[in-house]
Amino acid sequence: MITSRHISLLVTSGSGPAECQQAVAGVLEAMRIEAELIAVDFDTNGVRTKHGYKSVVVLVSGADAEAFAMNWRGTIQWRAQSNLRPTHKRANWFIGVFDLPAPVQTPDRIHARDVAFETFRAGGPGGQHQNTTDSAVRATHKPTGLSAVAREERSQHRNKSLALERLQHLIAAQAAADEAAQKAGCNELHYALERGNPARCFKGRDFREVKGG
Repeated sequence: MITSRHISLLVTSGSGPAECQQAVAGVLEAMRIEAELIAVDFDTNGVRTKHGYKSVVVLVSGADAEAFAMNWRGTIQWRAQSNLRPTHKRANWFIGVFDLPAPVQTPDRIHARDVAFETFRAGGPGGQHQNTTDSAVRATHKPTGLSAVAREERSQHRNKSLALERLQHLIAAQAAADEAAQKAGCNELHYALERGNPARCFKGRDFREVKGG
């Protein structure tokens, strides 16, 4: 049985312009691809804007969740000429990936009647941990629309339990993000971007990773 670990992150454009919202969308896709490569389950919640996302709550789960999160925490730099303002000289955009604090009050445990389950065959990379039967499960919380996936176990029943557990963590992570946003002067997660020392750097519209900022 695989030991499951949950990490809650906030991917945010901070107070940056619309180009930073594009950066959030691009980085989220890069994170999703990387998570698939190492068989880490990747669930998100965020409202899409015209250009991307202002911020997104991310829940990563699985044995390698901490190793995955460690590679993303901090400031992320995207180097690209703006397609929104072609004459704009700026070509460096910064977003942040931060750990979400635990909410002061964790939401009550979700009820099974409020959750819709969907089974499917897990596909793509993942090595020995990748499921090859129709036992992968997606759990969707009907009141909020949040969903979480579990695919690493061969038992559909076990994946159902894992998906429910991850859904609870995702709801709690969203509550933590909402709580932080509501506190006056406590938007540090959104604004504490260290522009001079990016953890990772991407370039171009296709978000190719480059070494060094």
